Amino acid sequence: MILKLQVRSGVAESAAAPAGLPQQEAIFRPALILMAGRLFGFLAAFAIPMVLARLFEPAEFGTYKQIFLIFGTLFVVAQAGMAESLYYFLPSDCERAGTYICNTLLVLATLGVLSLVGLSLYTNELARLLNNPELGSYIPLVGLYLLFMLVAVVLEIVMTVRKQHLYASSAYGISDLSRALCYILPVLLIADLKALMIGAIAFALARLAATILYVTREYRTSLHADPGVLGIHLAYAIPFGAAALIEVIQVNYHLYAVSYYFNAATFAIYAVGCLQIPISDFLMTSTCNVMMINMQEKIKSGAYREVVSIWLDSIRKLALIFFPMVAMLMMLAEPLIVFLFTDTYLESVPIFMVCTLSMLLATFLTDGALRVFGQTHFLILQNIVRLAIVVMFMPWFLEHYHLVGAITVTLLATLVSKALALYRIKQVLGVGLEELLPWRAIVMTLSMAALALIPAVMVITAIEATGFWKLSVGAIVYLAGYHRLVMMIGPMADDEKAMLSRYLNRPINCLRSRISA
Repeated sequence: MILKLQVRSGVAESAAAPAGLPQQEAIFRPALILMAGRLFGFLAAFAIPMVLARLFEPAEFGTYKQIFLIFGTLFVVAQAGMAESLYYFLPSDCERAGTYICNTLLVLATLGVLSLVGLSLYTNELARLLNNPELGSYIPLVGLYLLFMLVAVVLEIVMTVRKQHLYASSAYGISDLSRALCYILPVLLIADLKALMIGAIAFALARLAATILYVTREYRTSLHADPGVLGIHLAYAIPFGAAALIEVIQVNYHLYAVSYYFNAATFAIYAVGCLQIPISDFLMTSTCNVMMINMQEKIKSGAYREVVSIWLDSIRKLALIFFPMVAMLMMLAEPLIVFLFTDTYLESVPIFMVCTLSMLLATFLTDGALRVFGQTHFLILQNIVRLAIVVMFMPWFLEHYHLVGAITVTLLATLVSKALALYRIKQVLGVGLEELLPWRAIVMTLSMAALALIPAVMVITAIEATGFWKLSVGAIVYLAGYHRLVMMIGPMADDEKAMLSRYLNRPINCLRSRISA
């Protein structure tokens, strides 16, 4: 209640201040540094499914997707909220940071071993559940890969909390690039899924070694376990982990449902349609992580008036990227899918278009804000609601809309969840509806994203380009039009526009300097 009243009074005080000035350095620049590092590994990592879709038949490619569906599900569940909750504890209790990290590593290692044992014991049952007998021989390897990756998950988290943004950026980039190489090179030599899994395990071992080296170097003698601190950590992490468990079931339920009802080849078509553009994930993750750290610091220092401002500013900046990205992907869905996965997966296009809309909802960083305020129990509630909607309505949507129905009901459940979360955040911040979101910036950004479609659609309709050239021309024209609108009327401060121009012009200036030299 005290926080609510202080935040409420802070809103009025900050209203007269220049919008965005205090947090531009705190959010925009660190987030850009984190994003930039992952961009180096982005193209290589994105090439993984492109290569495999060409080397494997749809049924084998579907098996690959099922392997990493299992891994992705357990990777979130087995963390039990321990790693992500470091964003909450490390900034607020710096003196015991080494203890929190050591406890986290030990818990993650224990849960990794338990996951490996469970997967080894229930291999055949899991293969039957996913309607794919061929899957059984790979599941123990998934458990080994999961064990190493779980312990290594703290690497970039600790770097980010310590504001070593350049280190975190480099770690993201090197890790993504190394992962891509370890996945692809063995398959190019031996077109077999077991070769891929061996490469994946080798990558996970290298990442684990890097994590242990970094943590022991940074914390040295302070890296020790403490049962008392672990109890505090678990009190926060368990509800958060329970929320994550429900969330990952809800998020992946449609994939398991399609896998259960259809064969591996059909699942491959659906999985391709559910393609997540990696850049969107790390843009959201980087922005959310920086937002959480800065909000937590403001709360700790008593600067409550800045909390709402950071929340609004993070959404505004993420919308400037996600809204046009959604519009562009919707426009270029067919050439993109065909270019990435060949026309074998043309049926994936409508699924991809519906899935892309979820990026609009990802703009609103509700989970991060709720975690900052310790609202982990509400996270559980909202995820139960999402899961209930998906489970109840999945059969009807599959029956009436086939594969598109599975992703549609998932999107609707997410929409309901976001609405509930925003209502709770409104209560916690103690603000009115008009102050809950940056409404003017959202409307302006949506309008600009839509207006930029006009010249892009006209150009790709007029030319006879297909495939890669249609994709390239459409993207260039759209981005150029959107960039022009942003610089003219976009909801950005002048110094933000100047910063953006510097980042965009840096490669050109670098090239010019090399030519002149």
